[in-house]
Amino acid sequence: MQKSIQERTKASLLLSNGLKFEGFSFGYDHFAEGEVVFDTAMVGYPESLTDPSFAGQILCITYPLIGNYGVPEDQIIEGISQFYESDKIHVKGLIITEYSYDYSHWSALKSLDQWLKEHKIVGIYAVDTREITKVLRDQGSMVGKIITENHTEASDDDNCGEKNLVKSVSCSEPIIYNKGGEKRVLLLDCGVKHTILRALANKNIEIVRVPYDYKFNNSDLGECDGLLISNGPGNCSDCETTIDEIKKFMESEKPILGIGMGNLLLAKAAGAEVIKLKCGHRGPNQPVRMVGTERCFITSQCHGYSVDAKTLPSDWKESFINLNDNSNEGIQHLTKPFTGVQFHPEGVSGPIDTKFIFDNFIEKL
Repeated sequence: MQKSIQERTKASLLLSNGLKFEGFSFGYDHFAEGEVVFDTAMVGYPESLTDPSFAGQILCITYPLIGNYGVPEDQIIEGISQFYESDKIHVKGLIITEYSYDYSHWSALKSLDQWLKEHKIVGIYAVDTREITKVLRDQGSMVGKIITENHTEASDDDNCGEKNLVKSVSCSEPIIYNKGGEKRVLLLDCGVKHTILRALANKNIEIVRVPYDYKFNNSDLGECDGLLISNGPGNCSDCETTIDEIKKFMESEKPILGIGMGNLLLAKAAGAEVIKLKCGHRGPNQPVRMVGTERCFITSQCHGYSVDAKTLPSDWKESFINLNDNSNEGIQHLTKPFTGVQFHPEGVSGPIDTKFIFDNFIEKL
């Protein structure tokens, strides 16, 4: 049931460029601060909010109506979430235009408002998210704050200054899934989406998930047939140990697949440079083209950085480009089975046009 005007708590979004957007609070009544980014998805907010790649950010969703199908009850099968991308919400705050207090879906367990309260996530609605998106698109992503009439300042435990976001979302010790699978893949966890775990397990792959800074080349985990470097938040420059370990693994010439942050780390290990995008790519409707062809694909993306293709060594090539801004969307070694893609071939939430990326990786194991 919608709240009356008298029952609503006033809230404001303050951007670092001085703009202020006034609306109402929902979810956890508190203060939030982080990088404000926008996502162009029409559906899939449970997946987006639990995606570790959004850690430390305030998410602005451009689709005007959010919350109308509630939040599903999660199902955990052999340690892997079936409906979420991790075990918690990772965004610092949520910005939407219209919030639906009434929800209806066969799988819904609770409302979005209740879910945000449980995870202590601040939300603001009744603001023009399309205007906010135009500001971010034209001026670039920027820091913002959500304040309410009850909370206008950060408390000591808000942790707005988290430095190494990858560390904050990576597992703390090795975890094995689908033990006894036909092939064995080492998964370097920089903030892995559980859809990636499901995609590998569904192909009967044993997954050895290790922390982002784990020195796996000299560990007692046993032999693996390939390496998958996962997606994750923040800047890959925080992952020097990870880059060094990838360099060592490349000497084995076993198959490597990097996804999202994994593409950036693979590029850094190869000797290329990474650049920050003006406003990033976030949403399930990002068009990319396979270089050297006219083949185009609609992809799901969530990143604020990109490989500077001009800095790739001579034995590497650019494999995909973004059709909106011509930024890099993938790299490929010319002779070795090393592949990276900036988009998400597992596609959830979003299209699965590029799931062949997974198939190609598994065929090489």
